[in-house]
Amino acid sequence: MFDVTLPEVQQFQAHKLSVAPMMDWTDSPCRVLHRCLTKHALLYTEMVTAEAVLHGDRTRLLGFDGFEHPVALQLGGSDPAKLALASKIAADFGYDEINLNVGCPSDRVQSGKFGACLMKEPVLVAECVAAMRAAVTIPVTVKCRIGVDDQDPESALRALIDGCADAGVTVFAVHARKAWLEGLSPKENRDVPPLDYELVYRVKRERPHLTIVINGGIETLEQAEGHLEHVDGVMLGRAAYQNPALLAQVDARVFGGQPRDLDAAVAEYCAHVERQLAQGARLHGLIKPMLGLYNGQPGARLFRRHLSENAPRHDAGIAVLRDALALVRARSDRAA
Repeated sequence: MFDVTLPEVQQFQAHKLSVAPMMDWTDSPCRVLHRCLTKHALLYTEMVTAEAVLHGDRTRLLGFDGFEHPVALQLGGSDPAKLALASKIAADFGYDEINLNVGCPSDRVQSGKFGACLMKEPVLVAECVAAMRAAVTIPVTVKCRIGVDDQDPESALRALIDGCADAGVTVFAVHARKAWLEGLSPKENRDVPPLDYELVYRVKRERPHLTIVINGGIETLEQAEGHLEHVDGVMLGRAAYQNPALLAQVDARVFGGQPRDLDAAVAEYCAHVERQLAQGARLHGLIKPMLGLYNGQPGARLFRRHLSENAPRHDAGIAVLRDALALVRARSDRAA
């Protein structure tokens, strides 16, 4: 396992490439797989609401494997006092960063008055992050959109960033699309509103003292490298989940470190799976983030089918995963 310490994280500027918080996707097994593939990228949890942290099963909601560092928790909420307490609890769990969600457009977050609807309330967001920063010593960051509904992104994004910067926030991850709170589903909000990367670039040029991370529609490392000519970091979303093998190139191409061997990373994750199975975990949840690992390679379809058909069995063990990997290797050998 990697030994990732905070000074090393700072040295390698973990925000240069991160994997976005994604509901139902970036759970702990996903983050462990991603950490096997990249030593330096910053990983984010799924969004957890402050209310859930205060009243729910904290070990289930906040627990993570120490191997995941550097890892950030994304919180949702709009009550400064509750967010502050939730941040303190999360910091005590050992997270490296707390991120406030000001970008999610789902009906659930609108009804709870958090997520993207907070783009309309920059003063409240500033109060929230000020309270969070007062409660913890780790960084508090913000993930936002460029605006919502009929807002003018040119003013909405700057108002949000400047208010939070005045409250001490220095790192902003910007999904370079508007969110439409009515008329578009959360899925459509990831694709339909047009991207405006240039606006994010301008904001960075105007505020060189801030760390600006760009998110939205970035599918390849070539695209990521292009954005890094204009901003401080790139946040990958679905591309990292649907094609996780690209993360094996990140340490060399983005951070100037050593490349990761895909087979070695997979072997490392298999060892993690075996340990989790011995502790009572189910194989199905552990292999879910692996399904796209060999996309575009010989045997990828056989790999996915074998796992999809056999991993859900109650008695499924590590042999199911090893057999699936053998199918890929056999096809790769033939192709070679």
